[in-house]
Amino acid sequence: MKRFWTIISVFCATLTLQARRPNVILIMTDQQAAKAVSYAGNTDLKTPAMDRIAAHGIRFENAYCSFPLSGPSRAAMFTGLFAGESGVDINEMPIPPALRDSTLGQLVSAAGYDCAYAGKWHVNTISLPADQAFGFRNLKGNGDEGLSEAAVAYLREKHDKPFFLVVSYTNPHNICEFARGQKPPMADIDPRPPLEACPNLPANFAVAPYDAAVLQFEKSRNYSLYPTAAYSPDDWRQYLYAYYRLVEAVDAQIGIIVDELDRQDFWKNSVIIFTSDHGDGMAAHHWNQKTVLYEESACVPAVICLPGGKHAGTSTKALFNNGVDLMPSVCDWTGAKMPSGRSGKSIRNVLEKGAASQDFIVTETNFKQTAGSYGWMVRTARYKYVLYDKGLYREQLYDMLEDRGEMRNLAMESRYEGIVKRHRETLRQWLEDHPGPERWLHRRFIP
Repeated sequence: MKRFWTIISVFCATLTLQARRPNVILIMTDQQAAKAVSYAGNTDLKTPAMDRIAAHGIRFENAYCSFPLSGPSRAAMFTGLFAGESGVDINEMPIPPALRDSTLGQLVSAAGYDCAYAGKWHVNTISLPADQAFGFRNLKGNGDEGLSEAAVAYLREKHDKPFFLVVSYTNPHNICEFARGQKPPMADIDPRPPLEACPNLPANFAVAPYDAAVLQFEKSRNYSLYPTAAYSPDDWRQYLYAYYRLVEAVDAQIGIIVDELDRQDFWKNSVIIFTSDHGDGMAAHHWNQKTVLYEESACVPAVICLPGGKHAGTSTKALFNNGVDLMPSVCDWTGAKMPSGRSGKSIRNVLEKGAASQDFIVTETNFKQTAGSYGWMVRTARYKYVLYDKGLYREQLYDMLEDRGEMRNLAMESRYEGIVKRHRETLRQWLEDHPGPERWLHRRFIP
């Protein structure tokens, strides 16, 4: 009899824990820059659905991807490891066998959650490779059409336990096809909109003096990725017009999800996260695509809505890496056990209790799709330090309070020598602390 009541007590405690733990809903776009939302003050587009999420949550001003390319960025989200640690440092590369049993979906599923995934996966395969994969039930494969409806159908199911739902859209990634003169496959965009309807050029449209010379070389090595070399200012304005319309198209799809969140009041008992895997060049410094460490490519939109609307409608300057910091954060909220050796930091106490943000975050990149250069970014509270492995002006420093457009490379001025050195040494130590297949090579590039 005593054993019976012990079992009942444990069972009831488990039910109580499950009732107390929040659902987690992750809504993700592809190739959306942090400034490509109207809640950030951009008047060249309207994103009412994203604005509604922001009104319920905490907006990040300093959220960055771990690698500005889809496959490596997404692998970091679901393995908790940087590309340089896992080896997933280019598109179409699978998660290594040693990591396949400890991905985010599997961890949260083991903690008693129902885990479901809808949309773009793009860690090797463009969609999840099976009906059940990496701890997730596959609701729908890649493609924005019907994606919101599949997610809504899941939200309307009877849930006997908390759930973790990922809804992953493709757009505004179709800007890649637009730049090549192709018809965007998931949106109907005017290929030649009238100029008077197009946004003006950004203040950092020009390539800055003392910008890393290797970037223009990399751009020249793959016309398919960078077909904008001969773009006129008018072409760039039409590019921005198309990009913003693609953002608006995916926002309309997200609005279907937000309507359902309202209908069932999931805001009350869910952690709802909105972000993107990386940004887009957006004509800044004459850049389209991603991979580069400019703000437009590396800085991403991020909103986290806490259960019950805690701190709703506020913003934070906390540093957040939406790649490696996602796993520990979701595990923190769900009670899932974090595996050892992961790199990120949970953002939960920063948001809920006002704990101090981490002192710095790192984003890394390589240009293996073109000529193979490497690069790293160290972002601290005020400064952004960038290092590429070769070429003139490969070391850069920008004041993020005074020069978010990255037009004045402070590494060229002797009075900033001490700040450059501190960031350089931070990167050196970070590479030592985060070993991986090519770290022996990476460390050689630090001045």
